[in-house]
Amino acid sequence: MTTVPQPILQALSLPSPSKVNLSGLGSGFTSTGAIRAQVPGKDGTEEERRYFVKIATNGKAAEEMFQGEYESLNAIADSVPGFCPRALACGPLDKDGTDSKGYFLVTEFLELGGATSRSKGDETTPTTLAHRLGKLHTTPAPADPETGRRRFGFPVPTFCGDTKQPNRFHDSWADFYANERLLTILATSEERNGRDEGLREAVEQTAYKVVPRLLGDDHLGYNANGEGEGIMPVVIHGDLWSGNADRGRIVGTGRDETPGDVVYDSSACYGHSEFELGIMHMFGGFGSRFFDQYHRIVPKTEPVAEYGDRVDLYELYHHLNHHAIFGGGYRSGAMSIMQKLIKKYGKD
Repeated sequence: MTTVPQPILQALSLPSPSKVNLSGLGSGFTSTGAIRAQVPGKDGTEEERRYFVKIATNGKAAEEMFQGEYESLNAIADSVPGFCPRALACGPLDKDGTDSKGYFLVTEFLELGGATSRSKGDETTPTTLAHRLGKLHTTPAPADPETGRRRFGFPVPTFCGDTKQPNRFHDSWADFYANERLLTILATSEERNGRDEGLREAVEQTAYKVVPRLLGDDHLGYNANGEGEGIMPVVIHGDLWSGNADRGRIVGTGRDETPGDVVYDSSACYGHSEFELGIMHMFGGFGSRFFDQYHRIVPKTEPVAEYGDRVDLYELYHHLNHHAIFGGGYRSGAMSIMQKLIKKYGKD
């Protein structure tokens, strides 16, 4: 067992360290662990509370990463309660917070049931992934407090892996996707892997020609007769591969939560619902039955005939992001998608 740092105890208003313990810690870009605490119950006896904690020691990057995940989880939980653990606290591990290298994030604790045990049922079953994700993607994102309008972006930067996503607000989804995703990840890749003229040319052609053609404001959300209402920003999980979805239950909160399909490790933004589907198709694990159920709640966006190409365009970002993080073979996957889309939509 490890002693729980005092700033975490204070942030959670927990009792003396003698009644709190921290176990685990280890793996990935951050160290993770579980906190168990004995707190006074309503009838005078003690009750157990459980929390999940992440700790990182890479200074400003850790601070921004945890702030992004804090806001991401709560954006999802606000729209669909119980779909993900709510973030409870984040901050510096040093008591005064001055020039801290270590930061923490504490969330509700998820008791998971295994990747093969997602809820059975269809899109009408409230605990299924199709139902919960469908509800998330049909709930309008909150308005930008500065303008009062629903815009594409997010209040804070987020991280997909260790890649920072600025998430600056845009009124146009095409502008957001081109600038905050494709061109940003190109710049990150070049910082890490060096300039790649072939990759740069393909990404720029995709951002400047393919994206306006497929995602343009006067095109996306309208049928062949020009009928439609465009698209509505919704909360996107942002990193929803099969390893970030499971069957589980939020426990140790003092309230009784219903088991169901849950998500975690989010990297949110307010965007087009189909953006979520890119990484879900890239790594698989969801299957045609899931997508059939999901699309009965969230119909494919018009023009429906371009749905597959849009999903490929959204999948492209994750190939580029994996190339930025890991290098190697992800470049070829990105180039293959871009060459196909440029040939089809990139003509002057």
